[in-house]
Amino acid sequence: MSQKTKPCPTPVESVAVRFAGDSGDGMQLAGGQFTSATAILGNDFATFPDYPAEIRAPRGTTFGVSGFQVHFASHAIHTPGDSVDVLVTMNPAAFKMNTGDVRQGGMIIADEDEFTKVNLKKAGYGPDESPLADEVLGQRFRIVTVPISRMVREALAESGRSAKEIDRCRNMFALGLVCWMYDRPLEPTIDWLESYFGARKKLPDVAAMNVTALKAGWAFGETTEAIPQRYTVAPAELPAGVYRKISGNEAMVLGLAVAGEKIGKQVSYCGYPITPASDLLHGLAGLKRFGVQTFQAEDEIAAVAAAIGVSYAGGIGVTGTSGPGLALKGEAMGLAVMLELPLIVVDVQRAGPATGMPTKTEQTDLLQAFYGRSGEAPCIVLAASSPADCFEIAIEAVRLSTRAMCPAIVLSDAAIANGAEPWLVPDVSSISPIPCSHPEAQPDSDEQFEPYRRDPETGARRWAIPGTPGLEHRVGGLEKQDVTGDVSYDGPNHEHMIAHRAAKVARLADIIPPIEVGGDVAADTLVLGWGGTAGAILSAVNRLRDEGATLAIAHLRHLNPFPSNLGEVLGRYRRVIVPEINSGQLRLLLRGRFLVDVRGVNVIQGRGFHVEELVEGIRAEMAEEAS
Repeated sequence: MSQKTKPCPTPVESVAVRFAGDSGDGMQLAGGQFTSATAILGNDFATFPDYPAEIRAPRGTTFGVSGFQVHFASHAIHTPGDSVDVLVTMNPAAFKMNTGDVRQGGMIIADEDEFTKVNLKKAGYGPDESPLADEVLGQRFRIVTVPISRMVREALAESGRSAKEIDRCRNMFALGLVCWMYDRPLEPTIDWLESYFGARKKLPDVAAMNVTALKAGWAFGETTEAIPQRYTVAPAELPAGVYRKISGNEAMVLGLAVAGEKIGKQVSYCGYPITPASDLLHGLAGLKRFGVQTFQAEDEIAAVAAAIGVSYAGGIGVTGTSGPGLALKGEAMGLAVMLELPLIVVDVQRAGPATGMPTKTEQTDLLQAFYGRSGEAPCIVLAASSPADCFEIAIEAVRLSTRAMCPAIVLSDAAIANGAEPWLVPDVSSISPIPCSHPEAQPDSDEQFEPYRRDPETGARRWAIPGTPGLEHRVGGLEKQDVTGDVSYDGPNHEHMIAHRAAKVARLADIIPPIEVGGDVAADTLVLGWGGTAGAILSAVNRLRDEGATLAIAHLRHLNPFPSNLGEVLGRYRRVIVPEINSGQLRLLLRGRFLVDVRGVNVIQGRGFHVEELVEGIRAEMAEEAS
């Protein structure tokens, strides 16, 4: 069928596309470039990268499957999508692991050349039971077989490269085909290939190979009869401004750098590589020109200890980790509480316990953030609600930590950290400076310096920089005598200092924003979330309201202290439902703090909520209480 006989692209409102293959097939690259092309066209989008924990799983096995899903639309969206409209699968293992997420009637594009007897066996199929020929699957999905491997080898036959090197371009063929299907431009990907491989890597022939494969995929779409229809998704009506694609880790990096500039202090990130937080170290290491320092320590404990040293010296000490690493940092964080120093600890939550599922997401570190230290050691706890929100939450963490002279734990998660969305790039000059509420102390006139004399407004001690004449004082993990900072074993003083350290965190409730309630404010049911569940909760509540349910909705970003009006808000509603990607940790805290019978909707499967299951969960909680 020629191009002229094919109809014009059909408008659709939203689409979810997933690229899936072996971990060496470049699915993350293909998905990322497809997202960039989508962003240029002005669609709203949300992405979900999914990759294996094994560094080198046997090729072709289900353990090594990697995927990248992008949901894009002509209207505002809040999740990467429950189900997949188009699945591009590069081998039988990817087919097996991802088919269950494809919607009824959805399309599966498969590289038929990879469905050999050997690969079928690796994926757990029988040698003669190719899923491409399964009649049941054929009735449920539209399966399109494409000889991707053979066509790429033919297109690059004159390249002089080995078959292994040529096969690495299969992802670009698949990308070109899907770009043709959804009317995405090839130019952004071509520019990136020529810049990355040609200019940066000094491999212009590799760039040319990938460009050729990309164009071959587009040309196949133009000529094949297997995919007779193209689609188009109109731009979303987003607020005017300059946008870029940003992931949670990227936004956190930029937020920390801006926070350092806004407070006028050097940010020093001290970290140890751990999935999925390692990109924080990588990203900040590239910002040396902005005065950001980075230090890779030998382990998690050394990293947090170094960050405390930075803060002791008058800088902004930052460390980052994931669940098991947060446990290792606990003792030193208690030291920062005792020393009463600012410290930023970013915890990109992953599925645990122990090593757990290190590339999957959960919200299971909330109680650890609250109580995961010996003794009474309260810390500020914040949670980002989306990839873009990581920028704002990083600045907020520095603002609150330096005001209270206390560690702040910032909770992100794997889905936020690796996922991406459009970000309205702010005018940095419009971001308010962060006042250093406790500027470097000066010697007390004609008196001995009193390091634990407290600010009457904030309850925090002064920031005494070592080496400043007249500011000599005792430091360490032993309990301090109030005001003087001398070592004290006095019981009443210990109780007094514990109360002081808790009170200065509690006082932050006076300056953080009150929680806002949306939806049907006067309803009798409130759906309350925190962290990365924001998008799924909003989508589920909107769907239920469209069906006639009356629901109020609210979301927490400040967890310790809670917003000052939270208790009053909870008291307005007969029914409070808290969805969480854990077994009910915020629910436990709210019940204990406010004596409210909070109900929960919970999933702990290494992924975020599907909107449909959250709709059913909320509906079930409402029905159960009503009965």
